[in-house]
Amino acid sequence: MALAWIFEREQASDAERASRLLAACGEQAWWVPGLWHLEVANALVVAERRGVIAPSASDLFLARLSGLPICTEAEATRELQSRVIPLARSHNLSSYDATYLDLALRLSGTLASFDRRLIQSAADLGITIYQ
Repeated sequence: MALAWIFEREQASDAERASRLLAACGEQAWWVPGLWHLEVANALVVAERRGVIAPSASDLFLARLSGLPICTEAEATRELQSRVIPLARSHNLSSYDATYLDLALRLSGTLASFDRRLIQSAADLGITIYQ
């Protein structure tokens, strides 16, 4: 969802949700799995290659992100893998998406995502969805 702070969304409601989340970041910390940082980096690099944004815009965006209370989980990958694979299988998710699901389950947290399948899986498991 953080990428909606730099890239336009097709749905106005998505942009509104992302803006509300950004505003709420000042009120509480948000947890992300370690892979989140690589996903953000990849999206920025791909956008730069496609000419959607300039490298300076990526750098500015990353600086803004670093100022937010975003906490990164540092669990060992092998231990995480034993929980993520069953979640991915049972909910037909990528292992990357199942990592977010696992984190929300373990922390009894709220999931913020635009991914419909991930949102449905979270709802099925009783995880609160950021609206």
